[in-house]
Amino acid sequence: MASAHRRPAIVFVPGFMQPGAAWAAVAERLPERYPSVLLEHSEHTYEGRLEEIAAAGEGAVLCGYSLGGRLALRAALRDPARYAGLVTVGASAGIEAPATRAARAEADAKLASWMETQDIAQIVAVWERQPLFADQSDALLDEQRPGRLMQDPRALALLLRTAGQGALEPVWQELHSLGVPVLAVAGVLDERYCESARRIARSVPDGRAAVVELAGHAPQLQRPGEVASLLVDFLDQHLGEG
Repeated sequence: MASAHRRPAIVFVPGFMQPGAAWAAVAERLPERYPSVLLEHSEHTYEGRLEEIAAAGEGAVLCGYSLGGRLALRAALRDPARYAGLVTVGASAGIEAPATRAARAEADAKLASWMETQDIAQIVAVWERQPLFADQSDALLDEQRPGRLMQDPRALALLLRTAGQGALEPVWQELHSLGVPVLAVAGVLDERYCESARRIARSVPDGRAAVVELAGHAPQLQRPGEVASLLVDFLDQHLGEG
C-alpha cells in the first residue's frame, strides 16, 4: 500500500461483490518501487465510484477487474490527463446491440430487486454458482467468500442498477480518443473477454492485449504471479522505473 505521503503508482479497482483486498495477491508481488492502493469503495453508484477512482488515482495507473475494469475504463475516458495508464482485466467496453443491452438491463433490474429481499449469504451462494466462475476451484471460492459476505445487499442492488452492463452505454466508439497506454488482460478460458481484450487493445492508440494461460474470468485470482509480471512490464515501460 502507498503511504499518505507517497503517490501510488497503481490503483487497483475491485469487481462486483469484492473488497479492494481481492487484489492483494497481485499487489503484494509488485516491487517496492510501485506502491499501490487497493481501493475500498464506500459509494455504490456509478458516479460515486467514478469520483472515488478519480480521487485515488491521480497520476497513477488504474487497474480494474470486471465491473472495476469497466469503471476504470470510463474514468480514463472522462479525464485521461489524470492517469498514467489503464489496465483492464476481464472487462469490456459495453454491450453494443440495443436489444441485448435492454434485455441485460431488465435482467439486472430483476436481480437487484431479488437482492433487496435476501440476506447476503443467500446472494453469495447464488452468485458463486454462475457458469462464469465454473473454472475456479472450491478453495479459491472459499478464499473470496468472506469478502463477498461483507457486502450489503441494498448497496449491491444500487450498484447493479447504476453500473451494471445493461445500465451503461457502450464506449467502443470513444476508445480511439483514449490518450493513455492500455493493457487489456483476460484469461484464456474466458473466450468472450479474450476477444474484448483484443478489441480494446486494437481500438486505442497505445494498446496491448495479454492472455493468461490456465485462467478464466479472474486471472488475477487464479494466476496472480503471471498477472503481476504483466503489470510490472507495463509499469516499467510506461512509468520509466524499470
